[in-house]
Amino acid sequence: MRHTDLDILIFGGTLLTMSEQMNIIENCLIGIKDGVIVSIQTKNNQAPSYESAKEIIDASSCVVMPGLINTHTHLPMVAFRGKADDLPLIDWLNNNIFPLEARFVNKNMVYECAMLAIAEMILSGTTTFCDAYFFESSIAEAAQFCSMRAVAAQGFADFATPDNPKYEKMMAAANRFVNRWKPYAPMITPAFFCHSPYTCSPATLVNVKQAAREADILYLTHLLEQRDEIEIIEQRYGKKPVRHLYDLGVLDEKTVAVHCNWLTKEDMEILADTGVGVSHNPESSMKLAAGVAPVAEMLERKINVGLGTDGAASNNDLDMFREMDSAAKIHKVMSLNPTAMSAQTVLQAATIGGAKLLGLEKLIGSIEVGKRADIILIDMNQPHLTPVYNYYSHMVYAARGADVKTSIINGKIVMKERKLLTIDLPKTMYAVNQIAKQVAAR
Repeated sequence: MRHTDLDILIFGGTLLTMSEQMNIIENCLIGIKDGVIVSIQTKNNQAPSYESAKEIIDASSCVVMPGLINTHTHLPMVAFRGKADDLPLIDWLNNNIFPLEARFVNKNMVYECAMLAIAEMILSGTTTFCDAYFFESSIAEAAQFCSMRAVAAQGFADFATPDNPKYEKMMAAANRFVNRWKPYAPMITPAFFCHSPYTCSPATLVNVKQAAREADILYLTHLLEQRDEIEIIEQRYGKKPVRHLYDLGVLDEKTVAVHCNWLTKEDMEILADTGVGVSHNPESSMKLAAGVAPVAEMLERKINVGLGTDGAASNNDLDMFREMDSAAKIHKVMSLNPTAMSAQTVLQAATIGGAKLLGLEKLIGSIEVGKRADIILIDMNQPHLTPVYNYYSHMVYAARGADVKTSIINGKIVMKERKLLTIDLPKTMYAVNQIAKQVAAR
């Protein structure tokens, strides 16, 4: 393909492909057409003129890599960032977050807060997120407006929620949600989310999973985020949570379990045998003192693991670079093994691992010819990134979200030279601050 046929040409820099071979290409040359990566080469001294491509991006002094994939979050919770810190999980949820959501969550709040969260993610290198919340169509609308890739999961629980005051109407609303958004995949991919085994009855868990199977979409649930969940489920059903879900028949390769901080070896065997993937959210679990997932053991058992930030009310940011750093270090100190969770392993979890978890690995997660162009450029001309001996190490232990210079999603430049191109950031921040004033006055 001639350079004149390209929509975007990226030249220079160091490419971390995150492919199966983990190729690193110096002085790269990447061609993008109609949202797809159509060529990857090494730029030589006799490289042709780039002037005819529609958009030229000079990646000199940059690392070029796949956009990060946030596999679990609740975007509108940016409204509650810092509102109920330093509390145990159950107190945090029941006495703070649930009452705040009951009073303040509505379509406008969800949309405006999702816009702010998407801005934060794009600015810190995330190009795909998986969200679960109320008024999920508003979140999908925000992602669509911002040209952000999203897996949007309609939530379920056995109590009235802000978007569905009558529980019996939840499934009908969920089916309408899937029918509305499925045509927009893979930019907007619908999914279902059962909050947890202790807030959803066996009938809800089974019925929602059956609906997810019929629609051929992902099914997600919080699982073993806290140790108390074990006792709660054992008292109700006479078995541990993972066995409970297994006996209900809801565990398969299209099920994503979030957190999984208290898995036993038997639990991990069940997840491995059924093909369930896990979203690891270390910073949220650390802050809530909820526990640490046995990720190294999961990976040894070939359980697919992706990274997520959880919501900004329990993190308190959506920066996946910080999440990678925490993911690498927490497992080292817990195991007293400095070789646990290498930088390369963690970066894989944040890119191709996340793509596999969300069923998108054929489209995103690595930079390869034929895949969609979800690409970020990290400015390496920084004191804290100098010198460079190992690029994987720098991306996990030294880089920050603020080092991301340019972000491309589906072949569209959504941030260039740190300037957002699809979001009016001052307007969005003003809108969320108005919501925060109402929350503060509660």
